Amino acid sequence: MPRDLGDVLHYFLPAPENDADEIGAGSATTEAAGRGAELHAALPLLALPVADRDVVRAALAWNLGVEIARLGGRVSIVTRRSPDTALLWPEAGKGPLGTEVVHTPAEDLAALRCAALDIAVARAAEARDGGLVLVCVPPDWLRPSPEEISMLRWFLLFSTSDRRDLMETYARAKFLLRRDRDACVGVTIHGARRIADAERAFGKLAHAASRHLDRTPVSYGLLVDDLHVYRAIVARRPIGLEHPQSPAARALRDVAQLLLEDARKSAVV
Repeated sequence: MPRDLGDVLHYFLPAPENDADEIGAGSATTEAAGRGAELHAALPLLALPVADRDVVRAALAWNLGVEIARLGGRVSIVTRRSPDTALLWPEAGKGPLGTEVVHTPAEDLAALRCAALDIAVARAAEARDGGLVLVCVPPDWLRPSPEEISMLRWFLLFSTSDRRDLMETYARAKFLLRRDRDACVGVTIHGARRIADAERAFGKLAHAASRHLDRTPVSYGLLVDDLHVYRAIVARRPIGLEHPQSPAARALRDVAQLLLEDARKSAVV
């Protein structure tokens, strides 16, 4: 069942070392993962479609990583290294609160996933309180064969409440859910000016998916339309450190909490 966006409304109320610069697209050593309170043999992989010039979604992904780290999770962000993506991400290595950015020369989905899994295995031993690896995937790479798609099982799609953007998000969710019955596809609505707009937007996606796919995406809350998001992009500083009590920072924290909770329960990489 999709989460109720009402569960994350409280953020609108008044608030009461660099050890891996780059990694090649090598093969991973294991795909096993622990369950329950035991340490995972590999951190879960969460795939986020981020286009080469999509500054906003890249900034949201990085800020989510910082908030996951603030909550005690071990987080690495794995991206494809290319001239077109150089300005989207901070320098490789550990940044604020230990959030790690890893650039890989992967040229396809399989290589990117292998590079991410190597990191997931290597960092699992350090993740005493859980964690995950955010795999930023060029959207065009999510249309290979079903066998390649199934290499990634957990997805987070960012969508605004704009009708065209919702249609594109639904089309991508439908593609992923139909190609792999075991896939988990989550949606975070961003750029919402009002809570009601975000609720309607996710409701439309969930209703269409339930009707046509007999499945629904998971709601991972909403990210408010806040000037601090754009200021943080310009300053290249995390919203949660620059403006920790802003609605944008508190919304990011809540989405990060939902993701970290699911990562701690999951053994799927």
